[in-house]
Amino acid sequence: MANFAKPAGPRFSVDVYQNEYLPEDGREVHAVVTVTATGGGTAPQGTSAGRSPSAAVALMVDCSGSMDYPPAKLRNARDATAAALDTLRDGTHFAVIDGTHVAREVYPGGGRLAVADATTRAQAKQAVRRLTAGGGTAIGSWLRLADRLLASADVEIRHGILLTDGRNEHEPPHLLRAALEACAGRFTCDARGVGTDWEVKEVTAIASALLGTADIVADPAQLAADFTAMMETAMGKEVADVALRVWTPVGAAVSYLKQVAPSVEELTDRRTEAGPRAGDYPTGSWGDESRDYHLCVTVPAAGLGHEMLAARVSLVVPQPDSTAQNLGAQGLVRAVWTDDLTASTAINPQVAHYTGQAELAQAIQQGIDLRKAGDMDGATAKLGRAVQLARVSGNADTAKLLAKVVDVVDASTGTVRLKAKVTEADEMTLETRSTKTVRVKK
Repeated sequence: MANFAKPAGPRFSVDVYQNEYLPEDGREVHAVVTVTATGGGTAPQGTSAGRSPSAAVALMVDCSGSMDYPPAKLRNARDATAAALDTLRDGTHFAVIDGTHVAREVYPGGGRLAVADATTRAQAKQAVRRLTAGGGTAIGSWLRLADRLLASADVEIRHGILLTDGRNEHEPPHLLRAALEACAGRFTCDARGVGTDWEVKEVTAIASALLGTADIVADPAQLAADFTAMMETAMGKEVADVALRVWTPVGAAVSYLKQVAPSVEELTDRRTEAGPRAGDYPTGSWGDESRDYHLCVTVPAAGLGHEMLAARVSLVVPQPDSTAQNLGAQGLVRAVWTDDLTASTAINPQVAHYTGQAELAQAIQQGIDLRKAGDMDGATAKLGRAVQLARVSGNADTAKLLAKVVDVVDASTGTVRLKAKVTEADEMTLETRSTKTVRVKK
């Protein structure tokens, strides 16, 4: 058996954007940290120049009774799963799970994973064609089975794809939360809701906890394209379990850390301690891509002219023995106290942009919640503010989604009227995609 050299993997870089100047009594330092991974270095499979990273994927397909209404829904789900299987890279470990009020192994069965090649892909697609609808929905059981199967393979990348068309009605909410807590950090998972009878907050919570993506596929006919794209992205991941390690000096502390591009994701409460004055924040798996993070650090008060290192940000892959593999990239966040009012009051453009994007996501969520609760005045105010923020930031995609829920009178002032009739698909699409952001204009 040939021994193939492992590629170097992506090269990571860290760039910090901030206004480092603080007024005399200033104690809060803001910075946008851009992390970029480029040049995975993989070679065609089976060549001595390198190899693709080993990976395992679990496909969880909702087969509850509602998937038969209309019948095209399950038929499209079967076709989408087959398309995803066709996208699997040779050598990838994989399994297909039938999800109802229980989780069942569809292929290969026996508590194991198959290894992708022409034969196993064909066998798996044949098994998928036999899927039928019936029973309820207990998503926690699907995730736990996926976790057991994925853990059985000695691989670098573990990933799940989950499709549901309904609410998690056949297990108590605490069991889903417990499953998410148990699976967090063990594999990433993209979650999709098909149709309009599922709960947006459930699906987005799954993706958030497992550091994946969430989206709506209102038209089941679009499932195959979406599944193919998801699998292509999963196959492009090359480093798993990357963490942002933030070190702060004595007297300083992280107030919050959130991902702000390509979507808003709160990471503050996910910190794990990593030695004296350092903490790790999980970011999941990486391929060739770039993401932005908003870091806020509280520093001790200091006199005019004083300078200090407020934080050091690096990239690591934590190891089971409590050590960490350093990925060789870091950025520094500084604080300088000055009596120059112009310098200390200037807001860095990147920080200002992403502060607005985070407010935009929050305004949409609040507006939709108020609309559902019957508070039309409150909903109008929040969604109007969202329209204003989308215009200022150039978030054209979100602006288009908002225009399906409100009539825009004046985007610059946020003057809107709630539409009298809004389709469920349009409202759910806005809610599901509310956290997607645009990068700051260069």
